[in-house]
Amino acid sequence: MIYWAPLFHFYQPPTQTASMLMRISNEAYRPLLDVFADFPHARVTVNINGVLTEMLGQCGYSDVLDKLRKLAEDGQIEFTGSGKYHPILPLIPKDERERQIKLNYQTNRSFFGEAYSPRGFFPPELCYSREVVGSVVESRHDWLIVSGIACPVAWPMDVIHEISYADDKLAVLFRDDILSNKISFKDIDGRGFIDHLKRLYNGEGDVYVVTAMDAETFGHHIQHWDKLFLSQVFETLEPMQNGDKTLHQQKPLAEQHRRLFEFEKDKEDRQIRIVPITELLAIFPRGNRIEPRPSSWSTSADDIRMQNYYPLWKSKDNPVHQMQWEHLSITIDVAHKAVELADNDTSREFATIARTTLDPALHSCQFWWASKKPMWDINMVYRGLNLQREVLLNAYKAISTSGARPEIKKEYYYKVIAARHIFDQITDSLYND
Repeated sequence: MIYWAPLFHFYQPPTQTASMLMRISNEAYRPLLDVFADFPHARVTVNINGVLTEMLGQCGYSDVLDKLRKLAEDGQIEFTGSGKYHPILPLIPKDERERQIKLNYQTNRSFFGEAYSPRGFFPPELCYSREVVGSVVESRHDWLIVSGIACPVAWPMDVIHEISYADDKLAVLFRDDILSNKISFKDIDGRGFIDHLKRLYNGEGDVYVVTAMDAETFGHHIQHWDKLFLSQVFETLEPMQNGDKTLHQQKPLAEQHRRLFEFEKDKEDRQIRIVPITELLAIFPRGNRIEPRPSSWSTSADDIRMQNYYPLWKSKDNPVHQMQWEHLSITIDVAHKAVELADNDTSREFATIARTTLDPALHSCQFWWASKKPMWDINMVYRGLNLQREVLLNAYKAISTSGARPEIKKEYYYKVIAARHIFDQITDSLYND
């Protein structure tokens, strides 16, 4: 048997516009979830970051959330854990990393109820480093997905390796980067994908393959890809019953008419099952204790050799990235100090605003849009920077209205001035580039 475990990643940044969220919901989310509902045998893994869950609820798109909840309650999808505001987890402090994971759970649990009980963990952008492992294990996840480029051993197809952490073990699944990117960039069609899966089978035992893609790929990035690719694959792999009759041939005629494809099923097609990632843990034996390479799903082998592990978010040769992270480092420092020093109603109020604003200020898109590979959007960069400035404004106001010693207030005032200088340097690059 060949087990295909697809993961679909739903995310929009906190700075996304309402009009774009509406467009993406119409083009991708609703059609994609309808495809899932049409093919109940296709059981998949879904990551949805809490920020998007919250935005969909606030914008009145409760139907999208209701569909996700229903699919989870029916056992057709499983959810994963992640960071609420989609931060690059290896690049933020441990306490912020753990806070993001906790906030993500609390937000999704509040919307989806007990249907949200993740056993697996999706690090945003599949950005991995050893530092992430403790936070994932301590938040009670059983497995972690990382990019294929992170695999330090022979490619696993019939075992699941593990990462050690203290007295615990964390199963690690590797995304098939090549196959996932072929789907994401429309370099393969449904029949070609199925043929590719069948070629993986060596005839000696069960094997598995894991793919992971943005949910927005299906309908938003690639128009009608939910039907032209997923429906084709799901229908072809639909289990067969009663001889040569497929399940959908036994369904009412009106439902059959919703189908776009009619294929003769090869006997070998029956050997492919679509499963959520967690099911793989019950099927395949454990392999070795390994240490994946620091990486992301956009990291190349050359990037790893150059220790440029997160090239689209903190590239060594990108001066804007360096300034963004320097600005964020100061922002985190000042916000933490504000919470520590707040000792009266006024300072506590400002510190609370700073603390809650810092959470979305960590989102990854502000760095991705500054990568110039080829992504460059001055508005997305500026919106992220303005979130950080809002943190600084309220954090310093909390410090200045607290009972802290004058020298402490002076020290943090100078830090705010330094951040302002970095802000001006970044905005100059936005104006002039």
